[in-house]
Amino acid sequence: MLVQDRVSPHAAVAVGGGGGQKTPTSPRGAPGADRRHPRPFAKNLDFASWASEHSSKLLLLLFVVASAAAVFLLRGAAPDAAALLCLDRSRSSSSSAAGSARLPYPDVKWAAVPPLAIAAGAPFASFRAERWIVVSVSSPPTAALGALARVKGWQLLAVGNSHTPSGWELKGAIFLSLELQAQLGYRSVDFLPYASHVRKTAGYLFAIQHGAKVIFDADDRAEVPGNDLGKHFDVDLGSGVTNHPVLLQYSHADPNRTVVNPYVHFGQRSVWPRGLPLDKVGEVAHEVFYTEVFSGQQYIQQGLSDGLPDVDAVFYFTRKPPTAAFDLRFDAEAPKVALPQGTMAPVNSFNTLFHTPAFWGLMMPVSVSSMASDVIRGYWAQRILWEIGGYVAFYPPTIYRKDHIQAYPFAEEKDLHVNVGRLIKFLNEWRSNKRTLFERILDLSYAMAEEGFWTEQDVRLTAAWLQDLLAVGYRQPRLMSLEIDRQRATIGEGDMKEFVPKKLPSVHLGVDEIGTVNYEIGNLIKWRKNFGNVVLIMHVSGPVDRTALEWRLLYGRIFKTVIILAEQSNTELAVERCALSHAYKFLPKVFARYGGADGFLFLQDHMILNYWNLLQADKEKLWITNKIAHSWVTVPLENNKEEWFVKQGSMVKQVIGSSPVHFQTNYKESMGEDKIAFCGSELFYIPRQFVEDFGDLVGLVGDLELHHKVAVPMFFLAMDSPKNFDSDALAGTVFRSNLVGNETFSSIYTAHAPAVFPVKVQNEIDFIKLIRVMSTGDPLLMELV
Repeated sequence: MLVQDRVSPHAAVAVGGGGGQKTPTSPRGAPGADRRHPRPFAKNLDFASWASEHSSKLLLLLFVVASAAAVFLLRGAAPDAAALLCLDRSRSSSSSAAGSARLPYPDVKWAAVPPLAIAAGAPFASFRAERWIVVSVSSPPTAALGALARVKGWQLLAVGNSHTPSGWELKGAIFLSLELQAQLGYRSVDFLPYASHVRKTAGYLFAIQHGAKVIFDADDRAEVPGNDLGKHFDVDLGSGVTNHPVLLQYSHADPNRTVVNPYVHFGQRSVWPRGLPLDKVGEVAHEVFYTEVFSGQQYIQQGLSDGLPDVDAVFYFTRKPPTAAFDLRFDAEAPKVALPQGTMAPVNSFNTLFHTPAFWGLMMPVSVSSMASDVIRGYWAQRILWEIGGYVAFYPPTIYRKDHIQAYPFAEEKDLHVNVGRLIKFLNEWRSNKRTLFERILDLSYAMAEEGFWTEQDVRLTAAWLQDLLAVGYRQPRLMSLEIDRQRATIGEGDMKEFVPKKLPSVHLGVDEIGTVNYEIGNLIKWRKNFGNVVLIMHVSGPVDRTALEWRLLYGRIFKTVIILAEQSNTELAVERCALSHAYKFLPKVFARYGGADGFLFLQDHMILNYWNLLQADKEKLWITNKIAHSWVTVPLENNKEEWFVKQGSMVKQVIGSSPVHFQTNYKESMGEDKIAFCGSELFYIPRQFVEDFGDLVGLVGDLELHHKVAVPMFFLAMDSPKNFDSDALAGTVFRSNLVGNETFSSIYTAHAPAVFPVKVQNEIDFIKLIRVMSTGDPLLMELV
């Protein structure tokens, strides 16, 4: 359970109300009255008298015991009988034993909520501001708070609690003491514990009632670089389409991914935010590609913190010596990044900007631990945000927080670690058919109480909070359809946006990760595991004495071995002679040498292989560039004036005509007899199961001068139907028949394609240039140069 026992508000004041503060009196009937349990009067301990007095309770107890016994007997009787006990959770409470009822659902008359006017004599009655900074204060004003009070164009609002020293005052800030909070007339105030930062809820309402359009949720340690929040956040979304037309967005390509660690995007892969499920901490790989989304609806903007970021107790106590302070840095130049519907990340309460359409998401739950409150709120708000077409975006460092080397209350986080994964799953699956946003918010709050993520107390708080919003003049946004319930658009190559995060130094058990080599090595191990039993056969057209060693260094890290072929042999460099025009005839010899290999990949040196993009390719199927127009061409034979094609076509007919039935059938069904396929055959893959077929077809060619570019596609069409190829494996290849003008390989290269053509590597300098561009996909390649 995320729920933890909490001291009642009045008890909290008695315990923590130092400074001589007086317990405030609420203007409403205290909703906590029904939760107080006064000590009962002393009773006579005579058993007969006691039994007589409690006879009805004894009978009920006997009934419960008997029912429990019957349940266990029923469970043991048979599987079918036990199955009768598996009731729908949403109905279990109403169909259980008599006397136990479901949680009461709040009955709110939304249209009848009266407006709450500001009393003429109330403090700050006439004050209005559009931009507010809201903080909770439990100690005297800090230097950081003084700086926040001077942020130009923003009003600082400090919300007190029972730990706040009496007489708290800071020039330029509005201070809401407990007494003043009790006078505001908000329903929500009655639910707020006195000794907690969640009293910020009252501050949010105060800011909204006094004209807030944007609220920066902060703490008293936040130092804003340059004292200008507008330089770090998108404060004015009205002009967002003009100034920030698009944002990078995490890809929705993986429908099973529901949570991400945004710290990876900003250069810190081994750091994770408080509230990230611990089973996701090890997912340190950056995005293979991003997509884009139009700006203007990032209603919740989460900034990162340099110095001491928002980390949990597990990280804080295991990633440094006890007396050392954290001073972590994130990439300030990394682009902000949005989350698509269906994907979440932790959102906190000390560095987050809320725009008007998301003000309902400011409510801080009270029945969960203080260290879980804002994280639970963040996930809850993200889910509701989808209902209005909004999304969360993460921003480069927006504040600096100094690490005071103080204890982190792990006991208040343990339930968060246990349950947050289940919460994310629940929120993604939750749906509501309520007609208005506020009705859906209350519906979700109730569902979360039923699932044990918080208690009835927060259901009642939600109802009060929403009524307060209406009372202070807030207008609830309109509902929109959910993206996750619609067919997701296919992500094409043009939709894939490249960004490779920096790898900034971090801290691991007190040891600096200089160069963060462990991350690249992790990728290298993954690629090696996938291709480590595949043989790469490479034909080199350039001078092998300048490049053979380099090619082996480049690809030998990944593949089982690299066989180098060239027009001339070189025994010193283990280069074997093989004319490219008939290279296919040499392949069976290589096949025979490596009988245990999973497959064989043929590659010409004009084609560069981005092996990291082929992890999903099916190694049990044939791959070839049949989906690439300029690489694979169908050539008609009838009336063809090109004598070379006519002769090649004649030889193809001869080979196919003498082939076994399965080769003939496959080929003729795919190609027919009046045309041939012509393929550059710069890159193709033959899995183990087709090695024998390939050798048989080479034998059928015999001494015929069938060219490599005609023979290979003929072999593929004879071995299997194209519908069975893994054509998608190489479909994204960048293939230019020739480069024109000022075009260079660097200008056409992308780390997101499975392969790129053409490149010309003639010497070591060319190889160094190649490595530098490829290092965007495999940074560890820089170790080669």
